[in-house]
Amino acid sequence: MARIITCNTNGIRAAARKGFFDWLPTQDADVVCIQETKAQEHQLSDPVFRPAGYHCFYNDALKPGYSGTALYSRVKPRQVTSSLGWDPADLEGRYLQADYRGLSVISLYMPSGSSSEAAQEKKFRFMDKFLEHLRTLRRKRREFIICADWNICHKEIDLKNWRANSKNSGFLPEERAWLDTLYEEVGYIDSFRLVNEEPEQYTWWSNRGQAWARNVGWRLDYQVITPALAQAVRAADIYKEQRFSDHAPQIMDYDLSIEA
Repeated sequence: MARIITCNTNGIRAAARKGFFDWLPTQDADVVCIQETKAQEHQLSDPVFRPAGYHCFYNDALKPGYSGTALYSRVKPRQVTSSLGWDPADLEGRYLQADYRGLSVISLYMPSGSSSEAAQEKKFRFMDKFLEHLRTLRRKRREFIICADWNICHKEIDLKNWRANSKNSGFLPEERAWLDTLYEEVGYIDSFRLVNEEPEQYTWWSNRGQAWARNVGWRLDYQVITPALAQAVRAADIYKEQRFSDHAPQIMDYDLSIEA
Protein backbone atom coordinates (compact mmCIF):
# COMPACT_ATOMS: atom_id res chain seq x y z
CA MET A 1 0.00 0.00 0.00
CA ALA A 2 1.24 3.48 -0.86
CA ARG A 3 0.02 6.73 0.68
CA ILE A 4 0.39 9.94 -1.30
CA ILE A 5 -0.43 13.38 0.10
CA THR A 6 -0.85 16.65 -1.76
CA CYS A 7 -1.09 20.00 0.01
CA ASN A 8 -0.89 23.67 -0.90
CA THR A 9 0.88 25.11 2.15
CA ASN A 10 0.45 28.78 1.13
CA GLY A 11 3.94 29.34 2.48
CA ILE A 12 5.84 26.31 3.71
CA ARG A 13 7.44 28.27 6.54
CA ALA A 14 4.02 29.45 7.74
CA ALA A 15 2.72 25.87 7.54
CA ALA A 16 5.69 24.71 9.60
CA ARG A 17 4.81 27.21 12.32
CA LYS A 18 1.25 25.86 12.29
CA GLY A 19 2.38 22.28 12.88
CA PHE A 20 2.49 20.76 9.39
CA PHE A 21 5.83 19.01 10.00
CA ASP A 22 4.68 17.73 13.39
CA TRP A 23 1.64 16.16 11.71
CA LEU A 24 3.44 14.73 8.68
CA PRO A 25 5.23 11.82 10.46
CA THR A 26 1.87 10.58 11.77
CA GLN A 27 0.73 9.92 8.20
CA ASP A 28 3.48 7.52 7.14
CA ALA A 29 3.21 8.84 3.58
CA ASP A 30 5.34 7.45 0.78
CA VAL A 31 5.24 10.63 -1.30
CA VAL A 32 4.30 14.17 -0.25
CA CYS A 33 3.62 16.81 -2.89
CA ILE A 34 3.59 20.45 -1.81
CA GLN A 35 2.53 23.53 -3.73
CA GLU A 36 3.04 27.23 -3.05
CA THR A 37 6.14 26.90 -0.91
CA LYS A 38 6.73 30.68 -1.18
CA ALA A 39 10.40 30.29 -0.27
CA GLN A 40 13.83 29.97 -1.81
CA GLU A 41 15.60 26.76 -0.86
CA HIS A 42 18.40 28.65 0.90
CA GLN A 43 15.73 29.99 3.29
CA LEU A 44 14.84 26.43 4.30
CA SER A 45 18.01 25.50 6.15
CA ASP A 46 16.12 24.41 9.27
CA PRO A 47 16.14 20.58 9.43
CA VAL A 48 12.34 20.62 9.72
CA PHE A 49 12.25 21.18 5.94
CA ARG A 50 14.16 17.92 5.37
CA PRO A 51 11.82 15.44 7.10
CA ALA A 52 13.55 12.30 8.38
CA GLY A 53 13.28 9.34 6.05
CA TYR A 54 12.58 11.37 2.92
CA HIS A 55 14.51 12.46 -0.14
CA CYS A 56 13.47 16.11 -0.49
CA PHE A 57 13.27 18.17 -3.66
CA TYR A 58 12.37 21.83 -4.10
CA ASN A 59 11.62 23.87 -7.20
CA ASP A 60 11.63 27.58 -6.41
CA ALA A 61 10.15 30.47 -8.31
CA LEU A 62 12.63 33.08 -9.45
CA LYS A 63 10.54 35.69 -7.65
CA PRO A 64 11.11 35.45 -3.88
CA GLY A 65 8.15 34.56 -1.68
CA TYR A 66 6.05 33.33 -4.59
CA SER A 67 4.73 30.03 -5.98
CA GLY A 68 7.17 27.07 -5.82
CA THR A 69 6.71 23.32 -5.40
CA ALA A 70 8.25 20.54 -3.33
CA LEU A 71 8.22 16.75 -3.32
CA TYR A 72 9.30 14.39 -0.54
CA SER A 73 9.82 10.71 -1.32
CA ARG A 74 10.73 7.75 0.88
CA VAL A 75 12.15 5.92 -2.14
CA LYS A 76 14.88 7.74 -4.00
CA PRO A 77 13.48 8.50 -7.47
CA ARG A 78 15.33 7.34 -10.55
CA GLN A 79 15.03 10.86 -11.93
CA VAL A 80 13.53 14.20 -10.90
CA THR A 81 12.37 16.74 -13.50
CA SER A 82 11.74 20.37 -12.59
CA SER A 83 11.51 21.96 -16.04
CA LEU A 84 8.84 21.79 -18.71
CA GLY A 85 10.81 24.04 -21.04
CA TRP A 86 8.35 26.92 -20.98
CA ASP A 87 7.24 29.76 -18.75
CA PRO A 88 5.60 30.48 -16.41
CA ALA A 89 5.95 26.83 -15.38
CA ASP A 90 9.75 27.01 -15.12
CA LEU A 91 10.10 30.64 -14.05
CA GLU A 92 7.63 30.14 -11.22
CA GLY A 93 8.71 26.66 -10.07
CA ARG A 94 5.29 25.13 -10.73
CA TYR A 95 6.31 21.56 -11.63
CA LEU A 96 8.21 18.66 -10.06
CA GLN A 97 8.17 15.10 -11.39
CA ALA A 98 9.67 12.08 -9.64
CA ASP A 99 10.16 8.95 -11.75
CA TYR A 100 10.11 5.46 -10.29
CA ARG A 101 9.87 2.00 -11.84
CA GLY A 102 6.85 2.25 -14.14
CA LEU A 103 5.36 5.17 -12.19
CA SER A 104 5.80 8.93 -11.96
CA VAL A 105 4.40 11.27 -9.30
CA ILE A 106 4.04 14.96 -10.11
CA SER A 107 3.61 18.01 -7.87
CA LEU A 108 1.89 20.78 -9.84
CA TYR A 109 0.75 24.27 -8.95
CA MET A 110 -1.69 25.63 -11.51
CA PRO A 111 -1.81 29.45 -11.69
CA SER A 112 -4.76 31.24 -10.16
CA GLY A 113 -6.75 33.62 -12.31
CA SER A 114 -8.74 35.29 -9.57
CA SER A 115 -6.72 38.48 -9.15
CA SER A 116 -7.25 40.06 -12.59
CA GLU A 117 -8.17 39.49 -16.23
CA ALA A 118 -4.46 39.33 -17.03
CA ALA A 119 -3.98 36.60 -14.42
CA GLN A 120 -6.86 34.63 -15.93
CA GLU A 121 -5.35 34.93 -19.41
CA LYS A 122 -2.05 33.68 -18.02
CA LYS A 123 -3.91 30.74 -16.46
CA PHE A 124 -5.60 29.89 -19.77
CA ARG A 125 -2.25 29.93 -21.57
CA PHE A 126 -0.79 27.64 -18.91
CA MET A 127 -3.76 25.29 -19.22
CA ASP A 128 -3.36 25.07 -23.00
CA LYS A 129 0.34 24.24 -22.79
CA PHE A 130 -0.07 21.87 -19.87
CA LEU A 131 -2.85 19.93 -21.58
CA GLU A 132 -0.44 19.18 -24.42
CA HIS A 133 2.10 17.99 -21.86
CA LEU A 134 -0.54 15.75 -20.29
CA ARG A 135 -1.32 14.30 -23.72
CA THR A 136 2.38 13.57 -24.18
CA LEU A 137 2.55 11.78 -20.84
CA ARG A 138 -0.27 9.45 -21.90
CA ARG A 139 1.94 8.20 -24.71
CA LYS A 140 4.65 7.11 -22.27
CA ARG A 141 4.97 3.54 -21.08
CA ARG A 142 4.39 4.41 -17.46
CA GLU A 143 1.61 5.44 -15.09
CA PHE A 144 1.18 8.92 -13.62
CA ILE A 145 -0.24 10.43 -10.44
CA ILE A 146 -0.53 14.22 -10.72
CA CYS A 147 -0.92 15.83 -7.31
CA ALA A 148 -1.92 19.44 -7.63
CA ASP A 149 -3.63 22.56 -6.59
CA TRP A 150 -5.49 22.64 -9.90
CA ASN A 151 -7.29 25.90 -9.04
CA ILE A 152 -10.37 24.53 -10.85
CA CYS A 153 -13.56 22.87 -9.64
CA HIS A 154 -15.16 20.48 -12.10
CA LYS A 155 -18.77 19.91 -11.05
CA GLU A 156 -21.37 21.73 -8.97
CA ILE A 157 -20.75 19.21 -6.19
CA ASP A 158 -17.17 20.49 -5.91
CA LEU A 159 -17.92 23.91 -4.43
CA LYS A 160 -20.52 25.24 -2.04
CA ASN A 161 -21.74 28.37 -3.82
CA TRP A 162 -21.52 27.17 -7.41
CA ARG A 163 -24.26 29.45 -8.75
CA ALA A 164 -22.65 32.60 -7.38
CA ASN A 165 -19.24 31.48 -8.71
CA SER A 166 -20.25 30.39 -12.20
CA LYS A 167 -18.58 33.48 -13.69
CA ASN A 168 -15.58 33.47 -11.37
CA SER A 169 -12.10 32.06 -11.90
CA GLY A 170 -11.94 28.45 -10.79
CA PHE A 171 -15.43 27.59 -12.02
CA LEU A 172 -15.58 29.25 -15.41
CA PRO A 173 -17.21 27.25 -18.21
CA GLU A 174 -13.89 27.21 -20.10
CA GLU A 175 -12.06 25.80 -17.06
CA ARG A 176 -14.68 23.13 -16.45
CA ALA A 177 -14.58 22.20 -20.15
CA TRP A 178 -10.79 21.84 -19.84
CA LEU A 179 -11.33 19.20 -17.17
CA ASP A 180 -13.98 17.55 -19.34
CA THR A 181 -11.32 17.22 -22.04
CA LEU A 182 -8.74 15.96 -19.56
CA TYR A 183 -11.04 13.21 -18.29
CA GLU A 184 -13.22 12.31 -21.26
CA GLU A 185 -10.82 12.76 -24.17
CA VAL A 186 -7.29 12.48 -22.83
CA GLY A 187 -8.35 9.75 -20.41
CA TYR A 188 -7.18 10.82 -16.95
CA ILE A 189 -9.25 10.08 -13.84
CA ASP A 190 -10.07 12.10 -10.71
CA SER A 191 -8.95 9.49 -8.17
CA PHE A 192 -10.85 11.07 -5.27
CA ARG A 193 -14.24 10.66 -6.90
CA LEU A 194 -13.62 6.95 -7.54
CA VAL A 195 -14.11 6.28 -3.83
CA ASN A 196 -15.82 9.41 -2.49
CA GLU A 197 -18.88 10.83 -4.26
CA GLU A 198 -20.13 12.77 -1.25
CA PRO A 199 -20.91 16.51 -1.42
CA GLU A 200 -19.13 19.17 0.65
CA GLN A 201 -15.70 17.59 0.21
CA TYR A 202 -13.60 20.73 0.02
CA THR A 203 -9.88 21.47 0.22
CA TRP A 204 -9.82 25.28 0.15
CA TRP A 205 -11.72 27.95 2.07
CA SER A 206 -11.56 31.71 1.74
CA ASN A 207 -10.21 33.57 4.74
CA ARG A 208 -13.27 35.83 4.55
CA GLY A 209 -16.81 35.41 5.87
CA GLN A 210 -16.07 32.51 8.23
CA ALA A 211 -15.86 30.21 5.22
CA TRP A 212 -13.84 27.59 7.12
CA ALA A 213 -16.21 27.50 10.11
CA ARG A 214 -19.23 27.27 7.79
CA ASN A 215 -17.51 24.84 5.37
CA VAL A 216 -18.12 27.13 2.41
CA GLY A 217 -15.30 25.72 0.32
CA TRP A 218 -13.93 24.55 -3.02
CA ARG A 219 -12.34 21.23 -3.97
CA LEU A 220 -9.26 22.59 -5.75
CA ASP A 221 -6.67 20.00 -4.68
CA TYR A 222 -6.85 16.47 -6.03
CA GLN A 223 -4.83 13.65 -7.54
CA VAL A 224 -5.37 12.89 -11.21
CA ILE A 225 -4.29 9.43 -12.35
CA THR A 226 -3.83 7.40 -15.52
CA PRO A 227 -6.56 4.78 -16.11
CA ALA A 228 -4.51 1.70 -15.22
CA LEU A 229 -4.20 3.01 -11.65
CA ALA A 230 -7.96 3.24 -11.09
CA GLN A 231 -8.16 -0.29 -9.71
CA ALA A 232 -5.39 0.55 -7.21
CA VAL A 233 -7.30 3.36 -5.46
CA ARG A 234 -8.27 2.27 -1.95
CA ALA A 235 -9.11 5.37 0.09
CA ALA A 236 -9.43 9.15 -0.12
CA ASP A 237 -9.40 11.66 2.69
CA ILE A 238 -9.19 15.38 3.34
CA TYR A 239 -7.46 16.20 6.63
CA LYS A 240 -9.24 18.96 8.55
CA GLU A 241 -8.45 18.25 12.20
CA GLN A 242 -5.80 20.97 12.14
CA ARG A 243 -5.40 23.95 9.84
CA PHE A 244 -1.95 24.43 8.33
CA SER A 245 -3.02 26.66 5.43
CA ASP A 246 -6.12 27.96 3.65
CA HIS A 247 -5.93 24.56 1.88
CA ALA A 248 -6.27 21.14 3.54
CA PRO A 249 -4.04 18.13 2.80
CA GLN A 250 -5.65 15.62 0.42
CA ILE A 251 -4.63 12.03 1.12
CA MET A 252 -4.92 9.00 -1.19
CA ASP A 253 -4.10 5.36 -0.50
CA TYR A 254 -3.18 3.14 -3.45
CA ASP A 255 -2.67 -0.60 -3.59
CA LEU A 256 0.68 -0.34 -5.32
CA SER A 257 4.36 -0.31 -4.47
CA ILE A 258 6.71 2.55 -5.29
CA GLU A 259 10.06 1.14 -6.38
CA ALA A 260 13.24 2.75 -7.63
